[in-house]
Amino acid sequence: MPATDSFHDFILEQLAYLDGLRSKRMFGGFGLYCGDNFFCIVHDGRLYFKTNPDILPEYLRYHAPVFAPSEKQILKNYREVPADILEDSELLLLWARKAAR
Repeated sequence: MPATDSFHDFILEQLAYLDGLRSKRMFGGFGLYCGDNFFCIVHDGRLYFKTNPDILPEYLRYHAPVFAPSEKQILKNYREVPADILEDSELLLLWARKAAR
């Protein structure tokens, strides 16, 4: 199993409390949905959550980079989840819920 798949499995475990969580291959990685709401990208061992004006400042405090797997493919409203958040399962779930709104 490639490293990105094991990271994907880890993220699914961490976010298992989200209702309607499902995963779909995309962008050379995985897109995660909460019901019909696409809110998360798992790509190349990194996690990106969808942002909005209310939660963007939290990501900017961490200087979280945007999702940009190539020069032509940049999704500015998806930001990398900081390592501090990724390592705290309660905070990760909280941030995921904010992204999935």
